[in-house]
Amino acid sequence: MTKRTTSPFRYDIVGSFLRPEKLKAARKDFEAGKLSQAELTAVEDEAIIALIEKQEAAGLKAVTDGEFRRSWWHLDFFWGLNGAAYKDATHGYHFDAEETRAETATLTGKLDGKNHPFVEHFKFVKTHAKDGSEVRQTIPAPAQFYKELLRPENQPEVLAVYPEKTDLISDIVKAYQETIKELYDAGLRVLQLDDCTWGMLVATLPEGVVTDGQSEEEVREVLKKELLDINNRVLAGLPEDLIVNTHVCRGNYHSTWSAAGGYDLVASPLFDQENVHAYYLEYDSDRAGGFAPLAKVSPDKLVVLGLVTSKTGELEERDAIITRINEAAEYIDLDRLALSPQCGFASTEEGNILTEEQQWNKIALIKSIAEEVWQEK
Repeated sequence: MTKRTTSPFRYDIVGSFLRPEKLKAARKDFEAGKLSQAELTAVEDEAIIALIEKQEAAGLKAVTDGEFRRSWWHLDFFWGLNGAAYKDATHGYHFDAEETRAETATLTGKLDGKNHPFVEHFKFVKTHAKDGSEVRQTIPAPAQFYKELLRPENQPEVLAVYPEKTDLISDIVKAYQETIKELYDAGLRVLQLDDCTWGMLVATLPEGVVTDGQSEEEVREVLKKELLDINNRVLAGLPEDLIVNTHVCRGNYHSTWSAAGGYDLVASPLFDQENVHAYYLEYDSDRAGGFAPLAKVSPDKLVVLGLVTSKTGELEERDAIITRINEAAEYIDLDRLALSPQCGFASTEEGNILTEEQQWNKIALIKSIAEEVWQEK
């Protein structure tokens, strides 16, 4: 096996961690006007430093801020773009057993990505991580922002700023590239694009999509081309030493899910044409389908199998996970694979329903299995 010295590592994470109770309480106090922004930031700083130390103590080679400064895995990034803003939504995102808080992002003007607050967030982690730890920044994929703006309730504001869809897409690309450049200049060398658009497209068409008499299959093909184009245009021309990976998910909110369906419908163009370095793929349940679509992954790309669930605290059977890794290796070489949870432990500040101890036990299991399968410490 080739020793993995760059992302993705043989045992890896998706990025978000359960928020400590002190941090949750501080956020509530801030929203109630009992804490200032400076006081909340101080609590966040303390929690993030402690999390970095825990990640490094657990043997992880990549660390994040756990998304502790965010409420959502995606909306906070959108709100940080110039020209985008918070908006109360008519309804939340629909999951299997719950509906989320009703919030969204809309437009107030032309988009740009300069001076995004996530750049300072990244700098903080880089300052406190040990030498040799990869400091990874996770952001939602450009296609995810485009999909958010397609929501019918956002269309009046979007069309007022961008009557032409081509202009909207061009400015999404420009804004993302501006933010990524600032992150790179701050020292970022591994970026992760979190992307539910592909994971949702395997199930049903997104809200707000106009079919104009076309079949669902025809509309899906158009959407696949649009999503691929937006993501690849952002990836074009980035520095050669910037690794960009992507994470594909079917929804992860309070231990429930939003979509079901294998990768078959999106394997092309996702696996063979999206210009990323590696894919972190949800594979913790039957809802993700089989491994056969992995045969479409371009030969120069890597795959991280999300076989350990972040949705429950029950620890997986070690032998069962190893068996599934070997099953996946029937379609893509074992040397191109790695292991992680299927998603973060807290895609939103609510977090999934498990304890912090169970969270770290999952990571320890992933590390132990990876060391056995790939013989790599």
